[in-house]
Amino acid sequence: MFRSISIKILSLQTIMNQLRLIGFLLCLIPYSAFSQLGGASTFAFLNIPASARVAALGGTIISIKDNDLSLAFQAPSLLNKEMDKSLYFSGVSYVDGVKFGDAAYAFHLEKYGTFMAGIHYAGYGTFNETNTYGDIEGNFKASDYDIQIGWARALNSHFSVGASLKGIYSDYYIYNAFGIAADLSASFHDTMTQWTVTIEARNAGLLINNYTENVNEPLPAEILLGVSKRLAHTPLRFSLTHRHLEKYNLKYEDPNDFGDVDPITGEPELKQTNFFKNLTRHFIVGAEILLSKNFHIRGAYNFQRRQELVVTGRPATSGFSFGVGLKVSKFIISYGRGNYHLGAAANHISISTNLSEFNRK
Repeated sequence: MFRSISIKILSLQTIMNQLRLIGFLLCLIPYSAFSQLGGASTFAFLNIPASARVAALGGTIISIKDNDLSLAFQAPSLLNKEMDKSLYFSGVSYVDGVKFGDAAYAFHLEKYGTFMAGIHYAGYGTFNETNTYGDIEGNFKASDYDIQIGWARALNSHFSVGASLKGIYSDYYIYNAFGIAADLSASFHDTMTQWTVTIEARNAGLLINNYTENVNEPLPAEILLGVSKRLAHTPLRFSLTHRHLEKYNLKYEDPNDFGDVDPITGEPELKQTNFFKNLTRHFIVGAEILLSKNFHIRGAYNFQRRQELVVTGRPATSGFSFGVGLKVSKFIISYGRGNYHLGAAANHISISTNLSEFNRK
């Protein structure tokens, strides 16, 4: 009896020590770095995924732990030994011809954990170079690059921690910038109850070389919390992602967007974002229907995207996203569609495989 109690106490102490370690890792990133929102930071392309699965699940998902390497771009602690020798490619023709792409490879070392090397690319097309009179003298291209290495290690059967280091470069003709950033995350995954919880500090870093001398621009850093649960005896898995834990106020008041007319003054009143709408902007709700090991259906609703991009009177499907995943032979092919504006949507295609499958007879 006393031995059983002692074992339980030791197990509890082990869990507490692991929780303290996870908390310590997340505290390594200065809190002051997490205060920037859209339009107030550089390298915003870091928050736009090329992955079809991530796009179908609302654009951000950090709480699904399986063998999908594309999820390691979202949170490094999702890397695991099941991804050993995984190879992944993804691409999307984004709004107005802008293109994004991902490529990554992962390998596992038993004593050290799982590692990943990858690149996230954004190409903005070709632009005309003109003189002061409007005469075309040539052309140039603009692009962004994020080259990263990631690592994750399982602390036990439930907890894992991970980190990734990013080298970020922007090439905008005569304007260039270089920076470094890091992601730190910790995940809890229970295979019995099918609960997964991840907390992450993302894009914390600084610019080493800025576009303009003596002008410092922050990176799009944030803290996220994600929870996923697969319902017992069903093919349904739901996920909830909370973005920007470090900042409550995400609202943007458009100075040109007026609402009702003041009955006394006759002047138009500026639309105000209420408490509920500001609160829900933090959340993305997603779901997957796991019909089989080879076929999945996905969908999500992004509250912030809906509120900021919807057209008054014609809401359509802004903020919604959907997609499918299909395994064909040794390849997993995924499609995702993110609906942004009434007249703009992005179609994502991803292909992944595990090279070890080609050696199996």
